[in-house]
Amino acid sequence: MGDARKKTIMQGLVCPRPLTHDEQVVLGHGSGGRMTQDLITHYFYPPFENPTLLRGDDAAVVTLPEQGRLALSTDSHIVSPLFFPGGDIGRLAVCGAVNDLAMVGARPLWLTAGFILEEGLSLQILERVVGSMKVATEEAGVIIVAGDTKVAEREKVDRLFVNTTGIGWVPEGREVGGANARPGDVVLLSGPIGDHGIAVLAARGELAFETTVESDLAPLNKLVEKMFEASQAIHVMRDPTRGGLATSLNEIACQSEVVIRLEETSIPVRPAVAAACEMLGFDPLYVANEGKLVAIVPAEEAEEVLEAMRSMSYGEEACRIGVVEESPPGRVLMRTAIGGTRVVDALSGEMLPRIC
Repeated sequence: MGDARKKTIMQGLVCPRPLTHDEQVVLGHGSGGRMTQDLITHYFYPPFENPTLLRGDDAAVVTLPEQGRLALSTDSHIVSPLFFPGGDIGRLAVCGAVNDLAMVGARPLWLTAGFILEEGLSLQILERVVGSMKVATEEAGVIIVAGDTKVAEREKVDRLFVNTTGIGWVPEGREVGGANARPGDVVLLSGPIGDHGIAVLAARGELAFETTVESDLAPLNKLVEKMFEASQAIHVMRDPTRGGLATSLNEIACQSEVVIRLEETSIPVRPAVAAACEMLGFDPLYVANEGKLVAIVPAEEAEEVLEAMRSMSYGEEACRIGVVEESPPGRVLMRTAIGGTRVVDALSGEMLPRIC
């Protein structure tokens, strides 16, 4: 075969450039992956630009002169269906705000809650959701101190959306952020991945088989406090929600300008989740979680932190999954089960819409 013909064939095999969406919002903009980051970078960062916002962490840490630091975070929840195995939109709204604060080392204290209700929503459903929120706040040790309610016309909202804003206190000595990973650090994971995404998908009736998978939805602030009892040197924490573990680690690698190297055989996935992902063509690395965290800590502190995680109910299956190295910066690489190396990129579109 001539060189010219070879070149023509190879050009035909090149993947096309991904479509851009610069005129309308599409579902992929809510995926938590690359399209979400593009939306934030182009439409939100320029008008609101300030150093605190541009850090890109789950919650903002601000300094009060002579009084210490507060952390603030806000999140909106549009999960479908409202109730799923292991949780519901109410518990999700509380845990989402609590966990975002905990991921920057803050102790969550207060929440606000905003409700957008569709005309015709059953008040029994609203009562059930609010009751679930009450139980979640008691478990996390926070209180809801303010709120707002709006009602939209029928078919203008899908029954119920909830926004929560969280405020927490950052104790002295804690410096946690996505830009703090250092070469030589160890990557820890609090347990199996993908439970939440598969549980929600099953609740929609979109699986061709029955599964007992339940969402991992949980407040992680008490787990985080236990970790800090073991070490004050925790560099990074992130709860891998939309976009899954892969997207969270890519964000950290870019923020810290390091490479994160994973071991595929070390990343736990429940058999039922693995089976569902295999059938659907999903990669568990990109499936949403709502009760897991990834932590990056100095190697000399890793064993103590890991032991502390395993002593808590939401960290019993914690494990090491990788290390941080210097180059190539901004990448996540994984040693596969057969000994090869795979590039783990950020999620580029929407895998499962309305997941949180």
